[in-house]
Amino acid sequence: MNKQFSVKVEDGRKGAGDDPSVGPVYRNLLAEHCFPSLDDSHHLSTTWDVFRSSVEKYPDNRMLGWRELVDGKWGPYVWKTYKTVYEEVLQVAYAIRASGVQPGCKVGIYGSNCPQWIVAMEACNAQSIVCVPLYDTLGAGAVNFILEHAEVDIVFVQDKKVEQLLDPECTHTQRLKVIVCFTSMEEEEKKKAASIGIKSFSWHDFLHMGSQHPSELQTPQPSDICTIMYTSGTSGDPKGVILTHEHATTTIAGVDIFMEQFEEKMTVDDVYLSFLPLAHILDRMIEEYFFRMGASVGFYHGDINAIQDDMMELKPTFLAGVPRVLERIHEGVLKGLEELNPRRRKIFDILYNYKLRWLKSGYKQNYASPFADMLAFSKIRDRLGGRVRLIVSGGAPLSPEVEEFLRVTSCAFVLQGYGLTETCGLAAVAYPYEMSMVGTVGSPFVYTELRLEEVADMGYDPLAYPPRGEICVRGKSCFAGYYKNPELTNEVMTDGWFHTGDIGEMLPNGAVRIIDRKKHLIKLSQGEYVALEYLEKVYGITPIVEDIWVYGDSFKSSLVAVVVPNKEQAERWGRQSGHETCFSSLCKLTQLRDYILCELKSTAQRNKLRGFEHVKGVIVEAETFEGEKDFLTPTLKKKRNKLLNHYKVQIDHLYENIS
Repeated sequence: MNKQFSVKVEDGRKGAGDDPSVGPVYRNLLAEHCFPSLDDSHHLSTTWDVFRSSVEKYPDNRMLGWRELVDGKWGPYVWKTYKTVYEEVLQVAYAIRASGVQPGCKVGIYGSNCPQWIVAMEACNAQSIVCVPLYDTLGAGAVNFILEHAEVDIVFVQDKKVEQLLDPECTHTQRLKVIVCFTSMEEEEKKKAASIGIKSFSWHDFLHMGSQHPSELQTPQPSDICTIMYTSGTSGDPKGVILTHEHATTTIAGVDIFMEQFEEKMTVDDVYLSFLPLAHILDRMIEEYFFRMGASVGFYHGDINAIQDDMMELKPTFLAGVPRVLERIHEGVLKGLEELNPRRRKIFDILYNYKLRWLKSGYKQNYASPFADMLAFSKIRDRLGGRVRLIVSGGAPLSPEVEEFLRVTSCAFVLQGYGLTETCGLAAVAYPYEMSMVGTVGSPFVYTELRLEEVADMGYDPLAYPPRGEICVRGKSCFAGYYKNPELTNEVMTDGWFHTGDIGEMLPNGAVRIIDRKKHLIKLSQGEYVALEYLEKVYGITPIVEDIWVYGDSFKSSLVAVVVPNKEQAERWGRQSGHETCFSSLCKLTQLRDYILCELKSTAQRNKLRGFEHVKGVIVEAETFEGEKDFLTPTLKKKRNKLLNHYKVQIDHLYENIS
């Protein structure tokens, strides 16, 4: 099947002229001649309109859910309706104005996903105030930079983050006027805030103040700034991405139009499990869309390692995650399969291939093989709560192997999307039941145009076959620039085109495949270019590998890696090899290192990697990259410079011993 999902606009290169370094413009089929105009059913001017409209249509629908700790255990989900949330939003909005904050001022939100986070965000929308989210995993330095850079007046904060926010050594405390705790503050914290001139409120007290000072809402215009969303960044200071209300509502309308092409519509009965950070554009826009639909959002209880318990309790219909989360689901299923006897494993493989064949023939998920679903795959669906209909991966490329596996076994539609904060979350999206899009991020989004630009020194040519180059994006949802940084804005924007820094390949069916980040392509000493993140995806499927960081030195001819072994796999190897010792001791064994190298070689051969893409040496690390060494961004991307600085001595020693 070679169905076309995007169109080329050969003469659409406005600003590019006859420049041979850029390829044609690609659009979604729904925008073949121009971007769709919005009729009354799709047109909502601001995010405040989105929320207010749903309150009017669905006042008694469940909107925000959370779990409370009862006798040391997490209880069932408790819900607030759209009407209840709206009433709370008004009180917070009144209290913000009563605190002296005017339209256009900045308000920070610092903490984990919870109902108060959304209420604070909607209150900002109601008063034309700019919402500045902060990742709850940020350290004091990054928090201080953002609050200072954005000139934040008020911060809504989670209770466990209050102490960090009140650090007297941080310069932001000199301009901060008010902090509002999601719950309540300790007396000691209140005194500390008062001593540095900051008013502090519990959530209840702030709502009470709002109820005592009602005022007229100062609702926004489409061109007003909705949020300044600071990217987590793998190096340097965070960048403040300016997104207007029109950017957000255009994305919401585009999802509306896109979803109308399919039978499986999102409805008021859909339930989303929110665990990706709300400070990240992916979760933020998903929740905005759920509010548009009058659907429900349930927040995880805060422990990502126990998220299955939330799934079983909430029974979501929609899941979104970065690849690492979906890879863990994949690893969990594989672990369960290993415990089956050979006969049952053989039956599973037969059913897997049988359903896969029907999916590739064009049958939708529900009809490909109900028998296989009932016999084998329903158990996997039940581990995800039993009701999941759609799983979306974003934030980084998901390996084709994991995507195909989940498409077959999860009994849900699985797809990838592609976008950045600068594109308001979506620049491309795959189709739910097109198996030809496995391993891709699909075709251009409804309101975006894509083109590939030549990267000559790396050999990428958008006019060659297959077309490859740096992905550039233009459209109605593209950001307004970086806050207080016109130089950087001009660096990434050319004639209205945003240069993403991602290397893409356009497939014959009009779908885009992400090859790697431009800056993460390195040239080995023999002149060959290597895509490090792509290799990490390939090698990451190896059962013995829990996580992997691949490194290449431009003055060397081979690659090395730091590998965190899968604890259970390593301990199984230890028992079979006669090494009965603890996990940390196993990781120090030369024999385990050699075994891991052998397994990586098998993975490389199975995936037809070229010789120079084979890892020739490994450092075995017992501690995961997700510890306290700050190796990962809040969206689980590797901070490659920090990893290199930490392992530099061991890497140099490794290269000395590679023949």
